[in-house]
Amino acid sequence: MRLKAVNPKDLSLEALRLFTGRTPLLTAGDRTACNTMTIGWGGLGELWQKPVCTVYVRQSRYTFQFMESHDYFTVSVLPESRKDVLLLCGTKSGRDTDKISTCGLTVCYGAGDAPFFDEAELVLVCRKLYAQDMKPEFVIDHGAEAPFYKDGDWHRMYIGEVVEAYHV
Repeated sequence: MRLKAVNPKDLSLEALRLFTGRTPLLTAGDRTACNTMTIGWGGLGELWQKPVCTVYVRQSRYTFQFMESHDYFTVSVLPESRKDVLLLCGTKSGRDTDKISTCGLTVCYGAGDAPFFDEAELVLVCRKLYAQDMKPEFVIDHGAEAPFYKDGDWHRMYIGEVVEAYHV
């Protein structure tokens, strides 16, 4: 494995830009089965004196069942040269396609047997702390959400403590 373990609290400010400048893969599951998907929304910060990563998954996505049935998830940032992976993992469903094999990704495992990819430049292994469905009645800036929920397929928000981090 080319990735090196780092203390999550020692991540650089560049790592904190992971959702604004890069498009990571969200992966959940374990050694028996897993799925990955491209995500564009998320955040990093601190909650309850812990470093945290927040991600959002629609209940219609195949990855949702893995997020619900496992206590850990990972966020993997691939190099810019692997945009092909992000495209495939953002347009194909794991119900129909073995995205990991098709993309030639090498699976590694972190805490809780959470799968991530050796090809990544940065990996966050997260233990779920909190999950909540986003609901239209809680939107304060009415209209901001309109383009994203025309079909009513709202996201569930997951906040995970970053328990391991790997960086090249």
